[in-house]
Amino acid sequence: MQQATRAVLERCYELGFALAGITAAEPTRYEPQLRQWLAQAKHGEMHYLAQHTQQRIDPRNMVPGAKSIICVADRYHNGRPDLPQVGPRGRIARYARGEDYHAVMSKRLRRLADELAKQFPGETFRVCVDTAPVLEREHAQRAGLGAVGKHTLLIEPGVGSYLLLAQIITTVQLAPSQPCDIDPCGECTRCIDACPTDAITPFSVDATRCISYLTIEHRSAIDQQYHEPMGDWIFGCDICQEVCPHNQPTQRSRSAPVQPAYAPRRDGFDLLEVLGWDEQARREAFVRSAMKRAKLSMMKRNALIAAGNWLAKANHPALARRVKAIAADPAEDDLVRRTAQAVLRKPIERRAGSASED
Repeated sequence: MQQATRAVLERCYELGFALAGITAAEPTRYEPQLRQWLAQAKHGEMHYLAQHTQQRIDPRNMVPGAKSIICVADRYHNGRPDLPQVGPRGRIARYARGEDYHAVMSKRLRRLADELAKQFPGETFRVCVDTAPVLEREHAQRAGLGAVGKHTLLIEPGVGSYLLLAQIITTVQLAPSQPCDIDPCGECTRCIDACPTDAITPFSVDATRCISYLTIEHRSAIDQQYHEPMGDWIFGCDICQEVCPHNQPTQRSRSAPVQPAYAPRRDGFDLLEVLGWDEQARREAFVRSAMKRAKLSMMKRNALIAAGNWLAKANHPALARRVKAIAADPAEDDLVRRTAQAVLRKPIERRAGSASED
């Protein structure tokens, strides 16, 4: 068993994964917390999280006879801060700036699964890259890849949390790695303090308040209380990671490998460009990107909110005209048009408030 385990882990590193480990296919230790989180509807419109609950709780319900989980991670960013945005632009989360991680990780994991299937005939190997009902961060911590922080992301101590996780669930018995049983946060609350929507409590996130959820998963109108806190984010958010001490560049983190496929092709979009997209333009912009899950109406909605935040502090006639045109266009998608109307009201309220204070 030990020899087979070493060979599997060595192959993971040969395939370019930054981290690899193995844990037993066992039930979660956090079933009560998961059920309470769902009961409180903190998953928002992510209805899929309330489905296949028994499989999330116990991976053996997804892969009958499962004995082991091979856990891997890709590192996608080195921790260096973004340069200031010039002009009215919207930022995108760092994980989505390069190639689509689903394809990048799946290709290598399927190759590994095929190799193992030849080595262990008759055994099962289920590749999971973010879309299967798997509590991936818990399994990764058990496999020794890192420890879950207060922002609920996996942290490799000294390197950070810019990690993408994936697994192979298998019926093969492999020796488990040493789990990472440390508290990576201690008394630190930087992520909690920095979150502009107060989405984070220690080791839990209310998705309905999270900017990543609002810009990527939330399909309907975004409550106006979150417009200003969203700032210039139009797909995802990295604020809790940007402030994390583990993500600050160090000699070790600079030397830790970053998967080349995630080299950023862009860090954001010009807001006027997004507001002028049709469906074809959206598809062309999102080729080989993890952003393709966001629909055209959602991207325009997000860009309008970012535009409102820009116009509240700076003059940009072309952007203002575009927002007004969308707000008055009866042919525009209803979600987009209503967001534009809400955005137009907000800057006026701010300017009027400032004038009265003066």
